[in-house]
Amino acid sequence: MTGEDIVEIERKFLIDGFPEGLQELSRAEVCQGYLCVSPTVRIRRSRGAAGTDYRLCFKGEGTIARQEVELPLEPETFARLEELLEMPLVRKDYRVYALPDGLKLECSLVDEGTPTAFYYAEVEFASLEEAYAFQPPPFLGREVTEERGYSMGEYWEKKRCLQG
Repeated sequence: MTGEDIVEIERKFLIDGFPEGLQELSRAEVCQGYLCVSPTVRIRRSRGAAGTDYRLCFKGEGTIARQEVELPLEPETFARLEELLEMPLVRKDYRVYALPDGLKLECSLVDEGTPTAFYYAEVEFASLEEAYAFQPPPFLGREVTEERGYSMGEYWEKKRCLQG
């Protein structure tokens, strides 16, 4: 099993809905769950035009930049790990758009149709300098990159507490 070990550099924003007037590059249904949130250990299933992908992800500490290791999973292994979760997977309607400056905007509607549903957007960067220099388009809402409570792992914990 080979994986990808990277430093993820991204900024995160709350949005009111999927943006209009941008070129949509891809979309997928993403379902993910957390075996642990500190450190982050997540499983993810992504179903899109290219098929279904299963991943195990480890994330280090940090907000705008953090270490991330992703490993591919077989569907059977994903199913076995899913059985270990304390609650059902979080579902995201995930879409990627092209921004005018060549960057990609990743937007998600989380848990549509539930009381905890919300939209957010992320932009990934090649360097911290590029991330700090980025001027968000006006349609991006409040930036929450450095605010506690806005990671998907923290959302998982909030949701778990509401259920139990």
